[in-house]
Amino acid sequence: MDNSVNETSQELPLIEEDLISQGQSGDRSLLPDSPYPDELYILPLNRRPFFPGMAAPIVIEPGDYYQVLKTVAKSDHKCVGLFLTHDEEANIYKISLNDLYQVGVVARILRIIPLEQGGAQVVLNMEKRVSIVRPLKGKYLAAEVEYHEDVPLSRLSKELKAYSISIITTIKELLKLNPLFKEELQIFLGHSDFTEPGRLADFAVALTTAGRSELQEVLETFDIEKRIDKALLLLKKELDISRLQSSINQRIEATISKTQRDFFLREQLKAIKKELGMEKDDKTLELERFEERLKDRKVPDEVMKVIREEMDKLSVLEVQSAEYGVCRNYVDWLTIVPWGIQSKETHDLKKAEKVLNEDHYGLKDIKERILEFIGVGKLTGGVKGSIICLVGPPGVGKTSIGKSIARSLGRKFYRFSVGGMRDEAEIKGHRRTYIGSMPGKMIQALKYTQTMNPVIMLDEVDKMGASYQGDPASALLEVLDPEQNKDFLDHYLDVRCDLSNILFIVTANILDTIPEPLKDRMEIMRLSGYIQAEKVAIAQKYLVPRNRKAMGLKSAQVTFTKDGLAQIINGYAREAGVRGLENNIKKILRKVAVAVAQGKEEKRVISEKNLKTYLGKPIFTSDRYYEHNPIGVATGLAWTSLGGATLYVEAVQYPAEKTEMKLTGQAGEVMKESAQIAWTYVQSNLAHFMPDKKFFEKEQVHIHIPEGATPKDGPSAGITMTTALFSLLLGRPIDDNLGMTGEITLTGKVLPIGGLKEKLIAARRSKLTKLIFPQENLRDYEELPDYLKKGIQVHFVDRYEDVFTLAFPQSKGVQHAPVARKKTRRA
Repeated sequence: MDNSVNETSQELPLIEEDLISQGQSGDRSLLPDSPYPDELYILPLNRRPFFPGMAAPIVIEPGDYYQVLKTVAKSDHKCVGLFLTHDEEANIYKISLNDLYQVGVVARILRIIPLEQGGAQVVLNMEKRVSIVRPLKGKYLAAEVEYHEDVPLSRLSKELKAYSISIITTIKELLKLNPLFKEELQIFLGHSDFTEPGRLADFAVALTTAGRSELQEVLETFDIEKRIDKALLLLKKELDISRLQSSINQRIEATISKTQRDFFLREQLKAIKKELGMEKDDKTLELERFEERLKDRKVPDEVMKVIREEMDKLSVLEVQSAEYGVCRNYVDWLTIVPWGIQSKETHDLKKAEKVLNEDHYGLKDIKERILEFIGVGKLTGGVKGSIICLVGPPGVGKTSIGKSIARSLGRKFYRFSVGGMRDEAEIKGHRRTYIGSMPGKMIQALKYTQTMNPVIMLDEVDKMGASYQGDPASALLEVLDPEQNKDFLDHYLDVRCDLSNILFIVTANILDTIPEPLKDRMEIMRLSGYIQAEKVAIAQKYLVPRNRKAMGLKSAQVTFTKDGLAQIINGYAREAGVRGLENNIKKILRKVAVAVAQGKEEKRVISEKNLKTYLGKPIFTSDRYYEHNPIGVATGLAWTSLGGATLYVEAVQYPAEKTEMKLTGQAGEVMKESAQIAWTYVQSNLAHFMPDKKFFEKEQVHIHIPEGATPKDGPSAGITMTTALFSLLLGRPIDDNLGMTGEITLTGKVLPIGGLKEKLIAARRSKLTKLIFPQENLRDYEELPDYLKKGIQVHFVDRYEDVFTLAFPQSKGVQHAPVARKKTRRA
C-alpha cells in the first residue's frame, strides 16, 4: 500500500464509538443511518480489498487524501468509496479511476484519531458493495456510484445451507490449527447471523491469505451461490496451507526438542562420569596428551622450562577464553617438535651406490661426490653441517637426487619450494601476536618428519624474491650456516632449536641470482645435462617403463626403438634435461592407449619411420644455419640456463663515409664490450696478421648474432667475433666443423670460460668435430667422461694467434707474434 493510505493487515470488528459529527457514544442504534449518497469520494487501496460487514483502521498521511477525509467527515453520510488498484505498486497520487477495479465497498467513518506526525488513523465500517458508474470531475478522485444489496432470502436452500455448514466447519478446523483466527471468529459471531450466507462468505474470504486478484473476484461476485462457492474454495486452500505449516512446525519442534533433550542428557552423563572419575574434561585431556608427548622426547632444559610455564598457565585458563586457544596452540607446537629424536643413519656405501644407480643414469661425478660425503659421515659418526647445492637446467634430476640421498642414508625427506617466496616469516615463523601465526617451514619440516636429522630440500633457491615484509634469502643465512643453525630461533616458538643435524640440499637453475653470502655457505655441485646417448638410456630404463605402466599399457602392446628415441630427442626435445622427452613419450603412449581402448590390439613399435604419425613434424631440424659457412660467419658455443647451445656470429661490410662497427641481436652490455674489444684488437694487430691489408677503409661493418628475440650476454664470444672479422678481411670462410669459445683481451690473451661441459654437449649435438677452448679450461676438460670427448678434436689456446692459425691454416703473409705453445687433445 502506498504510504498515504495504509490499511492494516487484519480487519477489525465494528467499533461503536462517538461519531465525529455527533461527538456522542451509545449502542448499535446510535450508528448513523442516513441514506447512501449517489456520489462518493474514492480512496484507492494497494494491498487487498475490503468486504462488507467488516471494520478496519486505515492510516491517512498528510496530503490530498487527508483533505478528502476531512471533507467526508463534515458530511452527513460520512461515506467514502474504497477501491483496489489494478497494479499493487501503483502510485496512488498519479492514478485515475481507470486504474482501479470498478467494484469496491462503501465505508462509513466511525472514528478519526489524529497522529502526532500529521495525518490521522481512521476507523471505517465496510457496509455495502458499490460499483463505479461514471467518474466526476474535480480535484480529488470521485465518482457516481451504484450500490449492490444482497437479495434477502426468506429461507435458505439446502445447497446454501450445506455451503454455510461447510464454511463454518472449515473455519473451526482453521481455528484449531491457527489460534489467530479465534478473535476474528468471535467478532463475526457477535455481529453476524448464520442465516446470511453472503455475509458468511465475505467473512470466510477475509480470513484467508489469498491473493488480491482472487479476493477482488469474490468481491465482484454478486450472486450469493457463486460467491459462497468461491469462498469455500479459498477457505479450503487456506486450510491445506495451515495444515502444511502446522506439519512443518511440528517437525522442526520435534527436531529441536530431541536435540535439546540429547544435549541435556549428554551434559548430565558427562557430569556424572566426571563425578565418578570415569571421564575428564577437554582441558585435562589436552594437558595429559602434552605430557604423554614429553615422555618420548629429550627436551632441553630451557625449552622444558618454557613448556612447564605455559602448561601451568593453560591449566588455570577458561576453555572459552580467547587466550586459551592461543596458549594451547603454542604448547601443542612446543611439544610436537621431536626434541632429541633422530633417525638411525645407515652408512653402507654399497647400498648407497646401489640406490643412486637404481634411481639415476650417468651423473658419475655427482654420485662419486655423494658417496664421498656418506663415507666421511661413516667415519665421523654422522653427516653434519653440510649444505649441498645442486645447480643445473630444468629436468636433469636435481629433486630426485635429493630423494635418493635421503633414501641411501635412511633419513626422512622433506621438500618445499622457496621460489617466489617474499616473506621471511615463511622461514623464521610469525610472531605469536598475530592472528593465525604459526612457525616457519623449518619447524614445520621437523613436525612432519618427527626427527631432528631429516634431509630438507629447498627447491628453486635462485628464484627467491624480496619485499617490504623482509628478505627470505637473508633469513636463510642463519638456517644454512653450520655455526649458527645449532641455535636457530623461530619467531613463533621463541626457543632455541638445533638444526645442525639436518642435511640441507638446495637446488637452483643458475647461480647468478643467489646472494654471495648465501652461495658461500653451500657446496656447489653442477648437473650439466645429458647427451643423446644418456637420454636414450634414461628413456629405455626409466621413462618408458614408468609411463607405460601409468597408462595401463604393457610391453607387449608398445615398444620404442633406439632410433625412435634418438629422433624424439633430436627433433622434439633438445633441452638439457629429460622433462620434454618424457612429455613426448607420454603423448605417444596416450595415443596408443586410445587405440588399445578401441580394440586395436596389434603391437606398436615406435621407430623413426612412424614417429611423425604420433608427434607430427619435428620441431627442430638442425642447430646449424648453414651447410657451408659463408665468409664472415664464425661458430661459437654458448651456455644458457637450459644447457649449451651453438652461437653463430655473422659479419658483413658495406661502403660508408665513416669506418665504424654496428652490433645487433639483443646483445647484453658484456657482449657489446667483447665486440668492441674484438674490433680494437683486429684494428691494432692487423699488420701482424695481414701486412698487405687495410682496415675497412670507408666501410661500415655490421655484426649480428641470430635469434634476435633471445637476450644474450657474456664475454665468451670474444674470440668468435674476432675470427668473424678476420674472415671478412681475408675474404675466406671458416671451417664448417670448427666451433670456438673464449674471452679475448686487448692484447690477445684468451681467458677461461664457464659451462665447458654444456658447450661440449651442444657441440656434439651440432656435430662439430673440431673445437677451440681456452688453455686454462684444460683441467675442466680432463675431468669430463670419455664418452663426451669421443670423436671431437679439442685445441686449447692461450693467445689469439693460436686461434688464427687453427681457423685459417693456409693464410700467406701472416707474421706471428711470440706465442705460447698450444696443446691439442684428440679423443
